[in-house]
Amino acid sequence: MNLEVKIKRIHADALLPLQANPGDAGMDLYSIATVEIPSGEARLIQTGLQMELPKGTEAQIRPRSGLALKHSVMVLNSPGTIDEGYRGEIGVIIINHGKETFVVEKSMRIAQMVIQHVPLVQLKEVNELSESERGASGFGSSGKK
Repeated sequence: MNLEVKIKRIHADALLPLQANPGDAGMDLYSIATVEIPSGEARLIQTGLQMELPKGTEAQIRPRSGLALKHSVMVLNSPGTIDEGYRGEIGVIIINHGKETFVVEKSMRIAQMVIQHVPLVQLKEVNELSESERGASGFGSSGKK
């Protein structure tokens, strides 16, 4: 199923999101400026893009695995969510968990954007929930191995 997502460049140096390989789930997002991120700090990186998502969808902003592995650089609120009604500039909050300052260079691939369908959810308040095998077990309940 194809989805049409409208993209608007609001900065002369903005690059359109791009799927690196056919069939990739994520589209790379690019920085429009060079930004230094000291160790342990976060910065909002601008993409110079706005978009209009189709009704019933969201965009998830996820880290790039290469930046995470090689530089300990991540999307802070991963995955970041862009709701269908948002029309502002796409910004990516990047945190540097590395030991040295990381430089986001202009036109660098900084994150991936994945478009997802969002189900219409209706919450129903109840007094009791059905039993399950797992019950209330959580936070390590499945063991260490």
